[in-house]
Amino acid sequence: MVYTKSNAMKIILKTGLLIFSGILIILSSCRKFEEYPIIPHIEFVSFAKIYNDTLEAYTKGILTISYTDGDGDIGLKQSDTIPPYDYNFYISYFEKQNGEFVELILDPPLNARIPMLTPSGINKSIKGEIEDEIFLNYTSQYDTIRLEVYILDRALHKSNVIQTPEIYIK
Repeated sequence: MVYTKSNAMKIILKTGLLIFSGILIILSSCRKFEEYPIIPHIEFVSFAKIYNDTLEAYTKGILTISYTDGDGDIGLKQSDTIPPYDYNFYISYFEKQNGEFVELILDPPLNARIPMLTPSGINKSIKGEIEDEIFLNYTSQYDTIRLEVYILDRALHKSNVIQTPEIYIK
């Protein structure tokens, strides 16, 4: 092959293009980790009612929330059973009675346990969704409820408190 000035220029351009492409690939493969505050943050996602054909009523619902936590210390070990590590997902149940929401003290409470979610590796920041099955007070004479929810991480940082929209259950 005879090297001319134009052939040499083509080779230089192709080589430069390959080097530039390689640098772009390397730079784009460097993932940046998402960072969140160490205090958990939650948001309401949805509430899906479950109808019981036998009882002809909505008897349960699935509450879905999203969460973020900067140090990933959400969740309890199975051996964590003594307060304040007995529950970490707190739910208050309200009924709309005569136009006002009134909290019901349920026995047993709707509080739940989130299992350990801490990821392995260097970056501990986490985000995701949590679903919890809620039993509804379907025998009540009232037809509208609302839930208030918050979570605690293992450092006992309390998340923000969220409210669901009004939920019609009759």
